[in-house]
Amino acid sequence: MNLTKLKEIQSGADGLWKAGADGIRSIVTTGDTKADFAVYDDKCLCYIKSGMGYPAIYPVSQPEFEPRAEAVLMDLDGTSVHSEEFWIWIIQTAISKLIKNPRFELEEADLPYVSGHSVSEHLQYCIKKYCPGENVEDARRIYHAVTEYEMNEILEGRGREGAFTPAPDLDEFLYKLKENNIKIGLVTSGLYKKAMPEIISAFRTLKMGDPVDFYDCIITAGYPLGKGGVGTLGELAPKPHPWLYAETARVGLGIPPGRKHKVIGIEDSSAGILSILLAGFVSIGISGGNIDASGADALTDCRADKLMDCLPIILGD
Repeated sequence: MNLTKLKEIQSGADGLWKAGADGIRSIVTTGDTKADFAVYDDKCLCYIKSGMGYPAIYPVSQPEFEPRAEAVLMDLDGTSVHSEEFWIWIIQTAISKLIKNPRFELEEADLPYVSGHSVSEHLQYCIKKYCPGENVEDARRIYHAVTEYEMNEILEGRGREGAFTPAPDLDEFLYKLKENNIKIGLVTSGLYKKAMPEIISAFRTLKMGDPVDFYDCIITAGYPLGKGGVGTLGELAPKPHPWLYAETARVGLGIPPGRKHKVIGIEDSSAGILSILLAGFVSIGISGGNIDASGADALTDCRADKLMDCLPIILGD
């Protein structure tokens, strides 16, 4: 993490912070302006903005890592399975149906804002830009209907071709971690009903059996709230908030706070990198996602082009 690489601003946290006031030495923000950092003489705070009206402030410390790792925390979309284009297409399809324009398409500039965060954040961004008169509840209902249909089509063998492709050498990488007795946690901001078909599909392709049996822990963003059903917390507290990674390590893998230096996270998105940082772990930023486009490279501790490049870092070789 090197905050000096981020853009310096005079006011942050939606006006709550002023540079030079209340002990704040400087304020910096990420390239996508989703997170502001207030730097004091003795501490650093991070303000996570919210399109849903629920921002949060977290303490930030410089994480440490001591190989070899005891646990590796891995993102799903873009890191373990290449599916970002599919989920961006789902967002586009949902907005297209919402505004009743079958020719609607997202722009290149939208990409950092429609991947890596929660579904509601993605939809809220699109509504604000393309159809301010609409509401996120209607968009979310359409999104889940489109998702349910498309996921069923994929599981039945009729779905969008190439929707879920295992990352290159995913199987070899995972088996190497197992050979070295390293615990593996899969962490995703995706809801259960979209995340599990992804990893199940990838494991089927690789002939690796049941991912639930393979991983030491899988944490998703839970279940969506819907009429006649019970939802779980997943829209307001996913990445870039720390809780998915924190729960995977502490609850799922049993790693106590005093062993954080033996844990490392792998991500391809700016939201995921920030989530790992706020949870107190060192991160490896994988190429191919929106880390660079979102200006979050400064928040990574290491960079790698592909999964197998991570092994020397993890093992300390």
